[in-house]
Amino acid sequence: MAGKKWMVIVWPAFMVAAALEMMVFAVLDPESLALLGEQVDWSRNTVYSVTFLIFWCMFMVCSAITLQLAHPGRDVNRGLHHEERA
Repeated sequence: MAGKKWMVIVWPAFMVAAALEMMVFAVLDPESLALLGEQVDWSRNTVYSVTFLIFWCMFMVCSAITLQLAHPGRDVNRGLHHEERA
């Protein structure tokens, strides 16, 4: 079950990150980016890779929070009761 839960988080996040990556870089040129006022001296592929990983991680967090919030309150509270008895 843990593997299935992991894929419910990772796969949609991957798809949305890929779509956002295409939309962002259809408008922005990676070689014109600046970080903290300094021109970024990275190759295009490095910028693409780093931004994709940032997007992917952010969407994984979003998916994980959504999955956690989808649990009924009684299931969450049941887990707390088992921990208090131990």
